[in-house]
Amino acid sequence: MRLVQKMALVPATLMVCAIPAMASDVPREAVKFTPVELKWKPSPRVPGLEVANMIGDSSKPGPYVYRVKFPPNFKLEAHSHPEDRTYDIISGTWYIGWGKKFDESKLVALPASSFYTEPAKIPHFVATRGDGAVVQIRGMGPTAQLWVDPAHAPKK
Repeated sequence: MRLVQKMALVPATLMVCAIPAMASDVPREAVKFTPVELKWKPSPRVPGLEVANMIGDSSKPGPYVYRVKFPPNFKLEAHSHPEDRTYDIISGTWYIGWGKKFDESKLVALPASSFYTEPAKIPHFVATRGDGAVVQIRGMGPTAQLWVDPAHAPKK
């Protein structure tokens, strides 16, 4: 190979080597999580669930994003939320039904990669079966769980 051809390869080689370095320079303003970087904690609202906060604080005004791990064979009675929300099913199958009372026959299966929107103040109930589910939830805080029957609210 001639010297001129070798010299032409130097900038291309340097550029290819620099791409991984540039990709790892995440701006301070950016938020990124790999699955192993998520910090799971017990849910402050519902015993048995685990929550990983990603953006914001759902108890304060402003946007929030968090993930919830629903264990296998879990059931959450009818409730609503004060704000509009969007849901992404990350893994497993999540079952949702709408109405003021939990009704197994009204459950709709949402497998992994499903998405749905939930308007504010619409009563709904959820369940998982044998595989559990991880669900990502987005909304504008502050949020709350408004139980249709206050007796169903988890005991603190």
